[in-house]
Amino acid sequence: MTKWALFAIVVFIVFTVNGQSVTEWPVLKHYGQEHLSKIVLPIGGIGTGTVNIGGRGDLRQWEIMNTPAKQNPGSYNRNDPGSISPVFCLYTRTNDGKTNVKSLTGPLEYHQYESMNGQPVENHGLPRFRNASFDAAYPFVQVNLSDPDVPLDVKIKAFNPLIPGDADASGIPIAILRFVLTNKTNQLVAISVCGVMDNFIGIDGSKQKPDGKGEQVLYGADKNKNEFRTEGVLKGIYMSSEGVDIHDPAWGTIALTTDANGTISYKTSVSPKGWGSEILSFWDDFSQDGKLTNTSYNQRNKPTGALALSFDIPANSIKEVSFYITWHFPNRFAWSESKVGNYYTTQYCNAWDVIMKTHASMPALEQKTIAFVDAFISSDLPEVVKEAALFNLSTLRSQTVFRTEDGTMFGWEGTMDRVGSCYGSCTHVWNYEQATAFLFGDLSRSMRAIEFGVSTDSVGLMSFRTKLPINKTNKLGKAAADGQMGAIMKMYRDWQLSGDDAFLKELWPKVKRAMEFCWIKNGWDSDKDGVMEGCQHNTMDVEYFGPNPQMQLWYLGALRACEEMAKYLGDKSFAITCRKLFENGSRWTDENLFNGEYYIQQIVPPLKKENVNPLLIVGMGSRNFVTPDFQLGKGCLVDQLVGQYMAHVCGLGYLASPGKIMATLNSIMKYNYRENMWNHFNHHRSYVFDDEPGLIMAAYPSERPEYPFPYYNEVMTGFEYVAAVGMLYEGLTDRGILCIKNIRDRFDGRKRNPFDEAECGHHYARAMDSWAAPLAITRFRYSGVDKLIEFTSVPGTYFWSNGSAWGTVKIQKNNREVTAVLDVLHGAVRLKYFGLEGIGKKELKQEELLVQGQSMNFSF
Repeated sequence: MTKWALFAIVVFIVFTVNGQSVTEWPVLKHYGQEHLSKIVLPIGGIGTGTVNIGGRGDLRQWEIMNTPAKQNPGSYNRNDPGSISPVFCLYTRTNDGKTNVKSLTGPLEYHQYESMNGQPVENHGLPRFRNASFDAAYPFVQVNLSDPDVPLDVKIKAFNPLIPGDADASGIPIAILRFVLTNKTNQLVAISVCGVMDNFIGIDGSKQKPDGKGEQVLYGADKNKNEFRTEGVLKGIYMSSEGVDIHDPAWGTIALTTDANGTISYKTSVSPKGWGSEILSFWDDFSQDGKLTNTSYNQRNKPTGALALSFDIPANSIKEVSFYITWHFPNRFAWSESKVGNYYTTQYCNAWDVIMKTHASMPALEQKTIAFVDAFISSDLPEVVKEAALFNLSTLRSQTVFRTEDGTMFGWEGTMDRVGSCYGSCTHVWNYEQATAFLFGDLSRSMRAIEFGVSTDSVGLMSFRTKLPINKTNKLGKAAADGQMGAIMKMYRDWQLSGDDAFLKELWPKVKRAMEFCWIKNGWDSDKDGVMEGCQHNTMDVEYFGPNPQMQLWYLGALRACEEMAKYLGDKSFAITCRKLFENGSRWTDENLFNGEYYIQQIVPPLKKENVNPLLIVGMGSRNFVTPDFQLGKGCLVDQLVGQYMAHVCGLGYLASPGKIMATLNSIMKYNYRENMWNHFNHHRSYVFDDEPGLIMAAYPSERPEYPFPYYNEVMTGFEYVAAVGMLYEGLTDRGILCIKNIRDRFDGRKRNPFDEAECGHHYARAMDSWAAPLAITRFRYSGVDKLIEFTSVPGTYFWSNGSAWGTVKIQKNNREVTAVLDVLHGAVRLKYFGLEGIGKKELKQEELLVQGQSMNFSF
């Protein structure tokens, strides 16, 4: 057992107080009380939907019913002042007879008091703790509550297992809520912790009454049922429905359970009389003695269930108790008229089955999650780099991502409040993110299987949006230049990380055709000279006409990737073709697009529509083919080097002159960087304001088209990360870190949610390119094909992950000797070579398979 494997066990159970084991969780970021109002952290598995916890400990945005629900805190009804939403409450009684009852939430901020009808937020009338703070190291959250009137300090700990390389363990529909209660008095305290949930099955946050008042249609929720169950050590409320259509996306089951020792009491319903009687009947019952009395109220109209756990805490002691929220909603339709289902619901029968099957494994899954997070945040990386990379992983657990019944991963671009944003696992958006490939390689490869195995037709056209069900995929019939070229590079990356030759061989015919598609008549590179001149639909949602750095470098990167894959498969002729086009295109780009400071577009109008292949016109760009609008022109584009960014991640080398690449990055800082926005005009969407610094999409130091591409004066984090990561790869470290810091300063909990970097919607997929920043600093690269792992030679301890295995490497320098210790903390990795940048690589005597708990030493 290595020291890291041992460390993972040590941190899991750190200390015991009066016989109570207390689990310490890692913390990366602390948010004080003034930075809580915008925090909403998703708690759920990959493809399962989430429960969300707010900065003050409140539960909100129940996105468990196959759709975004940013405005759905449960069945909270803003037209009923006495409605109740899911909440946990605390009852205390000291030996002197003093009692106190509060919701386990922190204080509101003054702006949250504003309400024309006296009900600004859910559960607004419940007493709250005076003091709150929030500690996070995603997926772990700890809300700290205290109040001079309460004899206990409370820490709410919440998480869902997140284990790189294990998508199933990271895809459980569960929110684990743990309450750590510290008796700060010298006397025994009798307490009760109670979870209250209305059965809102059928109410998913997306449906409204025709009158437009915003009240939700019940869809049979008047026949929802709550049932108390006990099985083994688990006790809880099981929620189902006999009225909601069993084919509706909002039909399913929910369970609220606990395994803690103590006296259990419960309610399966509360008063149904309206006018606040629901919350009043609960509060009167619970606040009397901390115990609940189950009544025979008629269960109708979203019955509210409650589960209370009562016990004593000795003086100056700590007690930790856990509650679990599980769910099961099988009817996902996504962007399809037909059901596509959920992978997770094929693993369980219902919400009760979820907790029964996973309860015993939770301690081990928690330990493994701690090991991952601890290893990552202990890396010698800037704090903002770790924060950006780790916190954006929450997007993988949001409604942006889902897995169909066969386990294939799909994604929206992001989510709006009630619907997904921009369907189809859009290639030109998902090209940017690196988190999936380096943490969950099997899910990433499932996306490649769709892109090439299904979405690419016999001509080589890859529909840049995937339709569902799969048999309708090719009906889109439109190609995006950056999307298709980036997919080829992702194919190379995923093959290299996995070393899976069968994966490559199966998809290679379509990969080759996708490359050859560039050369069709009136296409991207009709004259086959290595330069994209044709109509290029792209992630700016318009078509560029003429060579430009953004598409051109994607093209050069795809040529390099195809060259390497073709050589490996023995397709020498195609490898030679790709190499020739790459060399010519690279040379031409440097000579013709570089203006001395950065790369620009040469606008080449097609003159008439007949000169453009119809497969390339999506219809969102200019209608004028003589003097087309919405071009880049001579602008300095923030992500003009995106192809180079991807080439560095893939280990494909430089696509253009290194000197010109460096000059371009300096120009981006010179022209695109704004120290603040006080004097910045933006005619489109605003993601930064006033005194916030950032990188604008395109700057025009000289000549600007009358109508450039529509987003040119916006600021979007996914594009900023590309520039920042490029700077890190080129050694412009301070500048790269500054750009990342500027982003994370905007998402500080006071102004914006640290776990939701928005672009066209919440939880935007592009922002997961933030995972590339650790790759750039550590220079990590793994080739499962060559059995090679490489790192920077800069001394330090670094986390690494290749999509199936992960661990740490510790690099030390002593005089002229450099040593490295490679530890595997999860999975297995095959090695033949170990390399350090700038020093060289060591060849092992024979290929080694390092498995979890093993390590290997190297000296240079």
